[in-house]
Amino acid sequence: MALAGCSWLLLSATFLSARAEISITPEPAQPTEGDNITLVVRGLSGELLAYNWYAGPALSLAYLVASYIVSTGDETPGPAHTGREAVGPDGSLDIRGVLPSHSGTYILQTLNRQFQTEVGYGHVQVYEILTQPVITANNTALVERRDTLRLVCSSPGPAEVRWFFNGEALPIAIRLGLSPDGRELTRHGVRREEAGAYQCEVWNPVSASRSEPINLTVYFGPERVAILQDSITRTGCTIKVDFNTSLTLWCVSRSCPEPEYMWTFNGRALKNDQDHLNISSMTAAQEGTYTCIAKNPKTLLSGSASVVVRLSAAAVAMTIVPVPTKPMEGQDVTLTVLGYPKDLLVYAWYRGSASEPNRLLSQLPSGNWIAGPAHTGREVGFANCSLLVQKLNLTDAGRYTLKTVTLQGKTETLEVEMQVALNFPPSHEDQRYHPEPEPGTG
Repeated sequence: MALAGCSWLLLSATFLSARAEISITPEPAQPTEGDNITLVVRGLSGELLAYNWYAGPALSLAYLVASYIVSTGDETPGPAHTGREAVGPDGSLDIRGVLPSHSGTYILQTLNRQFQTEVGYGHVQVYEILTQPVITANNTALVERRDTLRLVCSSPGPAEVRWFFNGEALPIAIRLGLSPDGRELTRHGVRREEAGAYQCEVWNPVSASRSEPINLTVYFGPERVAILQDSITRTGCTIKVDFNTSLTLWCVSRSCPEPEYMWTFNGRALKNDQDHLNISSMTAAQEGTYTCIAKNPKTLLSGSASVVVRLSAAAVAMTIVPVPTKPMEGQDVTLTVLGYPKDLLVYAWYRGSASEPNRLLSQLPSGNWIAGPAHTGREVGFANCSLLVQKLNLTDAGRYTLKTVTLQGKTETLEVEMQVALNFPPSHEDQRYHPEPEPGTG
């Protein structure tokens, strides 16, 4: 033990030899927590008396693990001994069940019979079996170009960190800021293409573990609001529709989430919050400007698109429809005009051919109508050229003629044949359809 005492003195003595011929390598080279390792020594020379092992960056008593006397095999633990270390006769150091705390620099000091010393240096890195990291976000639903994305990857021990986006390695572009330790990912003014699943992975040479994905939603829009008809964009166009046919307009946009919709007709709000608008039966009353307004409830942005809907040229061809279609004696009937000219100047109704003696009434440019020679007091004219005949009698049956004149001077004449059915009294019908029973049958 006297030699051991001498070894303590050597810590402060001048080394007669401090050559770098001694090498120390751990086996296995990349130990995992819990492994048994050996610091193998190579390059020893001469007849050695003792070994001193240190776990630290310098030859200091505080870092002394153990001293070993070669001749006796005696080992004396030092202040840095953890109870897991043992020195071998060949100078090697065995460590059982290594911990991450065993990582660091190791120094071997040898003493020969000439009381000369040599030192060798080695390094041990003990790697953990990494547990699954956890990724957190400042918010998982952000507004494009307004909000900042901040992701943090947390794990118990030291490790390298890499990031994944939608299962693929994330290239850290200039616009994505990464903290020096790689654990925090930042993006100011997040973009829509950055929406998706993010993961972080911690790794070391012996282990890797990836977090559960965290899904990021980026709100944007609405953009490119448009109105479609039959999958064709019609925004800003005039749509021609045949009379009494249907029309469906669709409102589309690029938006996340789906926007809220509102439709207006000639600036007046309609009771429709759908992404489409149906016009079931096109008439002149439906002509005008239709506007779709799309509003994003998350970004609070909105956009709109408009189309003009008009009756097609085919709809200008007038038709006259009696309502009811089969009027009876004593009823009122309206000769309803469909597709009358929109640039109408005047019109006139005639009982029979379009000659002055047969004129029932005319409407003047002022909108008032005046009675003609054939007026019976039971005829009324309307702005849409329709004619009401009240309290029909059988003599009202026959031909009626409508003549219209437009502002451009275009004249059009249209005829309709009206029939008036006889209205039998109930008593008369009873006698006609319900004869009295023959004698003997009652």
